[in-house]
Formats: sequence, structure tokens, C-alpha cells
Amino acid sequence: MLLPSLNGLRAFEAAARLTSFTLAAAELNVTQTAISHQIRRLEDQLGRKLFIRQNRALTLTREARDYLPAVRAAFEDLRRATARLQRIEHDDRLTVSTTASLATKWLISRVAAFQDANPGLEVRITTSTHLVDFRREEVDLAVRYGRGNWPGLRAHWLMAERLFPVCSPVLLNHANPLREPADLARHTLLHTTVSRDDWRLWLTAAGLPHAIAARRGLTFDFGFMAIQAAVDGLGVALGGAHLVEADIAAGRLMAPFDTELPQDAGYYVVTPEATADTSKIAQFRDWLIASANPATLVAPPG
Repeated sequence: MLLPSLNGLRAFEAAARLTSFTLAAAELNVTQTAISHQIRRLEDQLGRKLFIRQNRALTLTREARDYLPAVRAAFEDLRRATARLQRIEHDDRLTVSTTASLATKWLISRVAAFQDANPGLEVRITTSTHLVDFRREEVDLAVRYGRGNWPGLRAHWLMAERLFPVCSPVLLNHANPLREPADLARHTLLHTTVSRDDWRLWLTAAGLPHAIAARRGLTFDFGFMAIQAAVDGLGVALGGAHLVEADIAAGRLMAPFDTELPQDAGYYVVTPEATADTSKIAQFRDWLIASANPATLVAPPG
């Protein structure tokens, strides 16, 4: 089946959005007669009426109302793809997406070194709680947590993650000190909304009852907020090794127990296949992988 005329689709989208052939003609810089002709030709190609013309009113048929969202989405995808294509080699900005926690506690402290070595390239870091849609979002590269199997994307292994309790050293001198994992029953546990099961899993690994995790504690939207609460002495957080390493090194946090919860996934540097080998993306990806602590790098799971 042949696709309908692009000019006809543009005329249809504009006329439907503006509910006027006259306004659509002005927007597309053509005559009203041209708009009428393009839409009539489109209707012939589709074998469907798209507009109901009554006196001065212009309304969409039911079929046109169903068709319009897909046409709009196609033009939007085309616009974004064209913008990405035009800036691939000429833009001096690299947009990197990751989670707020990884950006705050790990990436930001490292990216200055890349910026110093590459002053002609501006790095823009953006955060989100959803998986980036490279087709619709203006993002060049993302750091994702998972197993590396994202169809249509190229994923390079970055680093593994391990979870373990962390707290302020102040809690060691607390009225109820932390000497062994069972002492957690007398302390406030700090949770995050996206990983409520992590404490339960860690407690299982430590041979402790799940009920400890069900006690009233504090819950935060993001991991870095729970970590900061632990720094402030509000309780015990379950921190990822890469998210707490700087605070442990600075003495703001400590890991009171040896039990760790290994993860069956890890962090990957993810890019669209079509742009993975462009200069600025490859340059940042290679630097990011090299900058990860070699002592914590292991082969990807599986």
C-alpha cells in the first residue's frame, strides 16, 4: 500500500488543528485553493472523507479524528529526528541522562575532569525516573540500570552495584548503638519509593526477619535523599556502593556491617545504534567507562 501524499498530510494536520482551510493556508504559505486541492487528493487516496463542510464551519469526521493523532505524532517524530540529524556533528553540546541519585552522588563529581579535558564540548546532565525515549527526547547518551537488553540500543557495560547499610558515625555512640545487624530493629530505616523491597532482601541475606523492614521509618523519592538523611543522622539507609563511596571516604558515612546484597543487574552506557559512533558520544562514553573505579568493575552478569 502506497503512503499518502506528504503535502496532503501536512494540509490535513494544519487544517484539523486550526479548523480552517484559510488559516492552514496562511500557516503553510500556500493558497486556500491549494489546501482544498491537497486535502481532496488525500481523501481520494485514503478513500475516506476527512472533513464535514457546513456553511462556514469545518469539523472532522469520526475517521479523521481517529487518524489525526497518528499523523501529528509522525510529524513530531520527523521533526525531532531531523533536529537530531542536523546537530549530530555540528552541535557542541552533549546531553547525558541518568537518575537523579547517580548524577548527584557519582557522575557530577567526575564530569569536571572531562570538561577540563574537552573545553570545546558542553556537557548537559539531565535526570529522569523513566527510561529515556531517544526518539522523542533530545538526549545523546544515557546511563541506565538494568541487564543491558534494550532493543535497538547499544549498551556498554559500566559497573556493577552492591547494596549495604550505611549510617552516620554518630549512631555508633547512640543510646542504641549498631554493633550487629539485629540492632537495626531499634533504629529508623530510610527507604526509597522505587526500591521498597531492597531492605527486605538485605535483611533476608543477613538472616533477619522481614518485619524489621515493615516498621515505621522515613521514605524518600530518590536514593540520594535517603543517603543525605543518613549523613544527617536520621537513620540507616541502604546505599549502593557507588552512591555512598564519596561520603564514606569523607567520614560522613560508615558501613557498620559486612553483609552486602549483590545486584543481578548493573549500570550501562546506552546510546541509539544510529548515533553510537559519532565523535562526541564515543568520546564521552569511553571516558566514562575508563573513569569508573577499576576495583569495582566486573564482567556483566550472565
